[in-house]
Amino acid sequence: MFSFNEPQTAAHYTAGVLRQVPGLHALHQMAGLLLHERVPADGRVLVLGAGGGLELRAFAETWPQWHLLGIDPSAPMLELAVQTLGSLASRVELLEGTIDAAPATEFDGAACLLTMHFLSVDERLHTLRELRRRLKPGAPLVIAHHSVPDAPDEKLRWLGRHVAFMTSNGMPVADPATTIEAMASRLPLLSPEAEVDLLEQAGFARHELFYAAFTFKGWVAYAGPGFESQPHGGTAVRSTHSLPK
Repeated sequence: MFSFNEPQTAAHYTAGVLRQVPGLHALHQMAGLLLHERVPADGRVLVLGAGGGLELRAFAETWPQWHLLGIDPSAPMLELAVQTLGSLASRVELLEGTIDAAPATEFDGAACLLTMHFLSVDERLHTLRELRRRLKPGAPLVIAHHSVPDAPDEKLRWLGRHVAFMTSNGMPVADPATTIEAMASRLPLLSPEAEVDLLEQAGFARHELFYAAFTFKGWVAYAGPGFESQPHGGTAVRSTHSLPK
């Protein structure tokens, strides 16, 4: 489709993603609230696929004591994250790479938004397993990305609705039919049932659908064992604490 390593892609990312993802700001808000159910006020949160910085900014603004680590394989997208964070950038650690570059730290929660649909099944399972290895038992993982039925006619119908949403928001699409076919053939899209199966294979003991918007689906899952532990219900306290580099 396109490369996130291209500076031109990063330059147009924010305007484009806002036109493509229904309720993007609400998605970030919901993801943060789901994490907050179990992440303590000064907890550590890993954000995978953090290039662009929109969810990092949402988390940092709302829970100022969280220690945030954002990871992304694209240097231009991480540069965009710094711009998006602005004065909050000093509170966030950014790391270039995939999940394998993440430190072997037990995080209190993790998020991976609008990323998994670019990964093959094997890459996705590996990524989920590595996320699980870096989470404390019972810690939440919030994911959201494209997920459509396997049946070809249903997949094309839902992708058509996604493209219609894009164009209705003023995003230029020269040939909708070509765009739909390109997404269907080039993105390793999985059905919701397959997504849940991968979460279970990766060691997440519980999963709940919290977001569904045309082709996008979002789940919160909990690292097993120990997922039955109670949410902390804490309240964040404002701080200027900077994450150590």
